Amino acid sequence: MYRTRLYLLALIGSLLAASPLAAAPTDVEKLASDDRMADLERKVELLTDELARTRQDMGVPEEPEQLESVWGLGPAASKVYGIGRGLSIGGYAESLYTAVVHDKRQSGDKNRFDALRAVLYTGYKFTDQIVFNAEIEFEHATTSTTESSGGGSVSVEFAALDFLFRDEVNARAGLLLVPMGFLNEMHEPPFYYGTNRPDVERLIIPSTWREGGAGLFGRIGDRVEYKVYAITSMNGAGFDDSGLRGGRQNGNRALAEDLAFVGRLDFEPIPEILLGGSVFAGNTGQDQALVNGAGITVDLPDARLLLWEAHGQLQTMGFHSRVLFTMAHVDDARPLTLALRPAPGGTGDIAASEVIADDMLGVYGEIGYEVMQWILPESGWTVEPFVRVEYLDTQHDVPRGFSADKANEFLVYTGGISAKPIPNVVLKIDYRNRSAREGTLGDEVNLGFGVVF
Repeated sequence: MYRTRLYLLALIGSLLAASPLAAAPTDVEKLASDDRMADLERKVELLTDELARTRQDMGVPEEPEQLESVWGLGPAASKVYGIGRGLSIGGYAESLYTAVVHDKRQSGDKNRFDALRAVLYTGYKFTDQIVFNAEIEFEHATTSTTESSGGGSVSVEFAALDFLFRDEVNARAGLLLVPMGFLNEMHEPPFYYGTNRPDVERLIIPSTWREGGAGLFGRIGDRVEYKVYAITSMNGAGFDDSGLRGGRQNGNRALAEDLAFVGRLDFEPIPEILLGGSVFAGNTGQDQALVNGAGITVDLPDARLLLWEAHGQLQTMGFHSRVLFTMAHVDDARPLTLALRPAPGGTGDIAASEVIADDMLGVYGEIGYEVMQWILPESGWTVEPFVRVEYLDTQHDVPRGFSADKANEFLVYTGGISAKPIPNVVLKIDYRNRSAREGTLGDEVNLGFGVVF
């Protein structure tokens, strides 16, 4: 900005030097010239100040952005908290190519490219205490169907109004990201390993998961952070043998007969270590009466859901590791299964693949290490080979009289590399091996990229 001002002054000076005033100016002419120069300097100063404000308002940084997470949100989603006032725009995007390994290919497996997500964060800082923040997501490139696939979607991932009182206690209301696991709040692609999010955090913790509600959040000292929300509960009519994902309401005219509580606590004993956990509890029947497959109107049971997870993370000197364990317990899983999926005779012979579990279980651990610090530290790149192991069983315990589908108990081994030429851009490659207790799942080689801004 300083250089711009010098260039403008130099241009003005050259024009003045070339004018007739440059020939033998009188004292009066010198005074008039000085006045004009002072007036031009004031105008240049006003223009440079206005340009600086415009750059700030339009989100154009003079230096490369150093994005940082605020209140557990992704770094790009946190941009609005760092501006002085007004509009903030950010976003992220990711695309991937999946090649099914030939000798592990199963019926129906195809190589595919997917423009998976393009996301805009739009926020507005009304005052230092009142902030609105939202995420608008476009999935799978188009909402139209094609010969290859069904249509994608356009969704509001979150839309929250914050009242920032002090570090210890703040309030939030709107469509809220449920604060569970590592990725539901911070799901921007440069900040997790692999082209695909962990299956544990898709099927049991159904990321990305948002519900309408309100609550409190804050930070106690430098080491403890918490969130406590009352939100619309899930809809148990969407549960199935593969997990809880279909029960998300996502703020779309969500049933609110049953509300839920969710709370999260994170503790940093030292800056390199994070320990924490979260819990969700609430009925999911939503006082519904549905017509089942046999044409009979049935009332859904309360189907209380208790979902909890514990997590830990270590990051130091280029080394990264995470571990997460989660369990879900569904009360009334038997009557819920019978209500939603009656056998032809009305009782008994329901297929194992249609049974909603009493208990679901998932755990994963991952480690990675940044190697460019030893190979080419001056390059500016970071390159992190990583390995992740997951175990899932979405029918860990099924109601009496039913059998579990052992295809829902499986291991996932993922190994790959995340490479960042700059912190905001990541290139990814990984190999996924999935091994079910019964049946087979195809192996994949995945290539992808992600950006945040």
